[in-house]
Amino acid sequence: MKKVFQLKTLSFFAIALFVSSIAFAQGNAKKAPASPADSASGMIGKAMVSIKYSAPSLRGRKILGVIEPYGKPWRAGANAATTFTTDKDLTIQGKKLPAGKYTIFMTPGETEWKVMFNSALGEWGIKKDASDSRGYSASDDPAKDVLVATVKPEKAGPTEQLKYEVTSKGFALVWEDVRIFVAAK
Repeated sequence: MKKVFQLKTLSFFAIALFVSSIAFAQGNAKKAPASPADSASGMIGKAMVSIKYSAPSLRGRKILGVIEPYGKPWRAGANAATTFTTDKDLTIQGKKLPAGKYTIFMTPGETEWKVMFNSALGEWGIKKDASDSRGYSASDDPAKDVLVATVKPEKAGPTEQLKYEVTSKGFALVWEDVRIFVAAK
């Protein structure tokens, strides 16, 4: 009788240990990042282009013009600054962008956007800035802008998560209800 009781008690504790370890593992499981790393690549003319970025989601928020205000540079993604790499020279709005790797910053606007290809690399993309109501600003250094393009925003269907697209005629940032297309050849 005593052995039966001990066996039942041992079984109970073994089951309890198993259940608690499963619950602990589920509670500590890694959550998907709010702005996962992503990339887009393709050919623009004869150049292989790659864009690496982190893709934030709207999550019920109004971003463009509110969280990222019009008229202020933005890192064009989340987390580390967005990078643009081309293995051959490109022509953007009649200006030459030499082959290489760049950090992309964008200045959103209601009627036009500026797209800056910046030579500073390894940027987080933002810096603390007490003068900005958000407490941070883009770390874009205009002196290191290699090329600045001005483009018109296009209306697009609602897009929850920021994404980039590369086509044979250029590349686009698509997010919220806007598409920012930069023609290149």
